[in-house]
Amino acid sequence: MPVALGTCRLGLMVMAGPRVGSPNCVAQILLGGLRMDLVAICYLLAVPLLVSVTLGGKSKVGHRATGAVKAYLAAAATLFLAMEAATPAFVTEFDCRPNRLFIEYLVHPKEVLSMLVTGYKMEILLATGATVAAAFIAKRAFTRPGALPAANGILSRLGLFLIAGPLVFLGARSSLQHRPANPSSVAFSQDHLLNDLCLNSLYSVAFAALQMRDEEDATGVYGSLESEEAVIAEVRAAMATASVGDFQDESLPTLHSTPQVEPRSRPYNLVIILEESLGAQYVGALGGRPITSFLDTLKSQGWWFEQMYATGTRSVRGIEAVVSGFLPTPARSTVKLGLSQQGFFTLADLLGREGYRTSFIYGGESHFDNMKRFFTGNGFEEIVDQDDFDSPAFTGSWGVSDEDIMAKAHETFMGMGDEPFFSLVFSVSNHSPWEYPEGRVEPHENGAATVESTVRYADYALSTFFEKAKNAPYWENTVFVVIADHDSRVHGASLVPVEHFHIPAVILAPGLAPKIESRPVSQIDIGPTVLSLMGVATPHPMVGFDLAAPPPPHPGRAIMQYGANHAYMQGSDVVIHRPNLPPAQYEWDGKTLQAGDMDPALERRALAYAVLPSILYRTQRYRLPHSTPGANDLSKRRAPFAQAQPAAAD
Repeated sequence: MPVALGTCRLGLMVMAGPRVGSPNCVAQILLGGLRMDLVAICYLLAVPLLVSVTLGGKSKVGHRATGAVKAYLAAAATLFLAMEAATPAFVTEFDCRPNRLFIEYLVHPKEVLSMLVTGYKMEILLATGATVAAAFIAKRAFTRPGALPAANGILSRLGLFLIAGPLVFLGARSSLQHRPANPSSVAFSQDHLLNDLCLNSLYSVAFAALQMRDEEDATGVYGSLESEEAVIAEVRAAMATASVGDFQDESLPTLHSTPQVEPRSRPYNLVIILEESLGAQYVGALGGRPITSFLDTLKSQGWWFEQMYATGTRSVRGIEAVVSGFLPTPARSTVKLGLSQQGFFTLADLLGREGYRTSFIYGGESHFDNMKRFFTGNGFEEIVDQDDFDSPAFTGSWGVSDEDIMAKAHETFMGMGDEPFFSLVFSVSNHSPWEYPEGRVEPHENGAATVESTVRYADYALSTFFEKAKNAPYWENTVFVVIADHDSRVHGASLVPVEHFHIPAVILAPGLAPKIESRPVSQIDIGPTVLSLMGVATPHPMVGFDLAAPPPPHPGRAIMQYGANHAYMQGSDVVIHRPNLPPAQYEWDGKTLQAGDMDPALERRALAYAVLPSILYRTQRYRLPHSTPGANDLSKRRAPFAQAQPAAAD
């Protein structure tokens, strides 16, 4: 088995190409890989060893136990190799070995199977063939007569236990230190993929599953400051657009009041268009490839963010940041976690209390990634998803086309009348296997079924919405946000590939003069900023900056979660926290991370931002007043603004 796993590892090293680099790097991967392969094998050998020692022998029970051990070993070997067979496609898509994403995708078989069948036919065929071959070979190897040495007598079984038991135990620990070996034990590079190559995929998935049991608390991953109060105080001090006097409720430590920038008798509507998988690399106005011709035109029409950074690499992470203003953690997004399904802060909850109608408009199935449950439990009154489109122009693996979504959004907003509304519109087309209706855009030179062509189509669909919206009655009374959830494929030879967290974002609002924000900003800044632009001054718990407030003397900052690695970027300084390893500081030059000296004050601030969200989640203190944990109390909801006289356009 180590030989087979080592051969698979060599294949992945060939895939990685120049990233593997020097002979020393090759040696590190092969030796680290052998170590972790033996760890995984020894864990799996513990069960058959105990069965053989306790139940083995020449009796009928012993023969059955031996047969069960052989079947177990054959199944384990098959599982090892099946996971390796599935790895190349996963690496191509996510630039890492199968991990928690592999587990999370298993709970959505319809969408994932449709994507795989459409876009990965050859990979499925090869992986299936390799798995069948592995199963056949493993069965022959372990079930043939004499495949396992016999230990029938009591003394021979005792001897087997005394010899093999310590070897299996030490092999599984692979360390004489206090803690057994784990992925950090073989981490040697700033390139996360090279560190992943030191693992095998079955171990990688099993370790991710083990972490998911206790993943809610980042303090167990990165450590913490001297107390929870110190963490809260550090983040409060870092909130450049809030002052100490704004925090008035110690039971809700981040809840703070914010002054209205422009008082209005009738606050504006809010529409957030969340673009699927749209990285800055595809946006010409951000220095990327010139694919988003329409989005580029918005740079001169609204508030354009030159350095907006996503908080993560999944849609639910983008939703968490944009809709809730919540910081990322090494845990799953709060969209999926149990304690945040009710009574958790969202813009919909806040605006619903202010008399707004709230909706989520999506082209796929809203139960995907637990979105429907999270939204309905936290202030979204209306959910529009794939089942609500009567005659869509096109339906792909992930739902109806972006054109259908944008048309439905316009139709919904036209039906609002004078009622103020907030809507989150989430696109789906820009996702592998890159499906969209023919004849809408000229395919990119790389081909029709490519990310470039699908980005071009998504951009076209966005233009169809704004063409209608600019002539609609709601246009003059609405703040529009267009922002990506994350980049398409996040990869790179660094602990956190900052360049792939760079995403487009623009705000258009009545009376808002076009301008460019050049400082680094985060998705978590969107919530406080749009509330200010809308004229909503209600207290909220979001720790992002209100970018519409007078600019503070601050270089800007962004927060990024990449797997288990957490990055805090302030100006061009980046502090990265990793599990069970010391933090490291880098200088971001716009292309790469250059190692630098640690600034203790910045490291302390970065650690506070890394662990605060886990504290707030665990203690259920990220909410509005009058919203008790486990209940979404809307008893304080105000009468709709439709009963008041609309304010004149600014």
